[in-house]
Amino acid sequence: MKLYVGNLDEKIEDSHLQEAFSEYGKVVKVKVIIDRITRRSAGFGFVEMPVEDEALKVIKLVNGGIWEGKKIIVKKAFDK
Repeated sequence: MKLYVGNLDEKIEDSHLQEAFSEYGKVVKVKVIIDRITRRSAGFGFVEMPVEDEALKVIKLVNGGIWEGKKIIVKKAFDK
C-alpha cells in the first residue's frame, strides 16, 4: 500500500521516512518530494509498504502525531 505523508518538516529526508516507518513493518520504497525550483522539500512524501495491515496500522498510530514540531498527515495515497 502506498501512503501519503504530509506536513513534513523541510529537514525530513528519505532516510528519515525509511527509518521511522520501518518501526511499523516492511518498507519497500520512500520518497520525499523536492520542489524543482527551490530544491527544498515540498513538505510531503510517499512510503510504500507491501503488507496492507502494517500500512493501516501506521495510519491509525501515526496520523496526527507530532514529528519535528509539526502535526503530520498519514493516509492512503491515491494514484491518478
